Amino acid sequence: MAGWFRRLLQKPRQSSSCTGSSQNASTGCSASSSPFSSSSARSSSSSAGTAMPRAGRPAAVDISSSGSARWTKSYDVCICHSEVDLEFVEELVSYLESQPQSFRCFLQLRDAVAGSAIMTELCDAVQNSHCWVMLITPSFLQDPWCKYQMHQALAEAPMANGRTIPVLKDIDRKDYPRELRNLYYISTVLKENSFRQIRDTVLHYLEELCRSSASGTEQ
Repeated sequence: MAGWFRRLLQKPRQSSSCTGSSQNASTGCSASSSPFSSSSARSSSSSAGTAMPRAGRPAAVDISSSGSARWTKSYDVCICHSEVDLEFVEELVSYLESQPQSFRCFLQLRDAVAGSAIMTELCDAVQNSHCWVMLITPSFLQDPWCKYQMHQALAEAPMANGRTIPVLKDIDRKDYPRELRNLYYISTVLKENSFRQIRDTVLHYLEELCRSSASGTEQ
């Protein structure tokens, strides 16, 4: 008798959460024992249904259309540089002007009006361009006219908004002008990559300008 009673006490007990018929055990117990089942179900149901729209890039804008805001200025980009760096600048200008968008570049030695005052030409170049590439080199830092044009560009667009594009070449980060230190710069360590970055930055600004202008016109 004592042995029978002891075996009864040692008999394993069923879990209360899984009691009932085998059907209840296969539904209730399996659902509660898997912490990922509900999230998996939600995931599968959402993927099987209509996909949620994902935020992507805005629709492309034709910056070359006749009525776009691009044509409100004579140049897309003004290259501010020292004469010592002319070879590099001419290569950059050739690259930009050969793009499908045919970017209009102001190159001082090529586009300045002969006989005009230097100060007047530099100011006009800034005011008549959408963006300004500042090629910061040792020669740029020593050239008073380069610094003058840099300050004119910053005065034209104090908040920058992508219009001022600093490009560093052959200088240390510590020599980066204080006036530009709130702006991200492009390094020319990989020249081809830097050219693409400059192109993309100018294009992005022009697209945003045209998009904003078109939106304002529609209103």
